[in-house]
Amino acid sequence: MRLVRGLSGIAAAGLVLLAVVVVGAALIGERRGFPGPGVESVAWHIVVAVIAVVAQVYSDRARGAASLGAAVVVLGSGTVLLWTQWWG
Repeated sequence: MRLVRGLSGIAAAGLVLLAVVVVGAALIGERRGFPGPGVESVAWHIVVAVIAVVAQVYSDRARGAASLGAAVVVLGSGTVLLWTQWWG
């Protein structure tokens, strides 16, 4: 269980960092007049990062199946984000 929570914690931190990078790219693109990620992509990244952090905090505080379920939410939401915004 600790391994899964550790992996989901790393994933949650990565999703937050990715959201910061995407927001930064959007701001720089806006200021310099070149196309960057759109509003939809920025919103997706922010929403998924918030979901991941909330689920990770819950996973760290809960025990048993609830902890595993929350860790799966983190990993699943990250997978959905990468699939829809980066690979799709």
